[in-house]
Amino acid sequence: MCGIAGILLTHGVADEAELRRMAAALAHRGPDDLGVYVAGSLGLAQTRLSIIDLEHGHQPMADDGLVLAANGEIFNFVELRRHLETRGRRFRTASDSETILHAYALDGLDALTSLNGMFAFALYDARRRELVLARDRLGIKPLYYARLPGLFLFASEVKALLTPPRRVRASDLQPGLFEEIRG
Repeated sequence: MCGIAGILLTHGVADEAELRRMAAALAHRGPDDLGVYVAGSLGLAQTRLSIIDLEHGHQPMADDGLVLAANGEIFNFVELRRHLETRGRRFRTASDSETILHAYALDGLDALTSLNGMFAFALYDARRRELVLARDRLGIKPLYYARLPGLFLFASEVKALLTPPRRVRASDLQPGLFEEIRG
């Protein structure tokens, strides 16, 4: 189990301290590592429970203009990795999460059909300036989001969305403000 969180602003710069507070709310999901990525108006955080590639699987993970924060496991990553290598992709880790990056780099959103597992992830494509949030088909791994004026927040648990004090407070909750992303 890991935890992911993120901030996307329409204007301004994502605050690393806010991301760290959001990640702190998810620390129980991933006590082995904490990674934060900030690029302009986007920020990603990941708390990691190290299971595969303990030494090199740090996230958020970046390659060729793509940045990934993932929670879960890709069951078919060994076969998928071999297939991606035959298509010219070069891997730097033995992490199952890295297969998500390479599959997306080659196939875009169609890569989701090749992933067999339980996962939720945020993938930022810097070239297209797009943020992709995805979950496995059964929705095993949680992913919640909040849309507010000028701001989009997401996390593995709602409590991480409540931590940035200048953004969302419990008193701000309204029906439909928080939604679980469905697979």
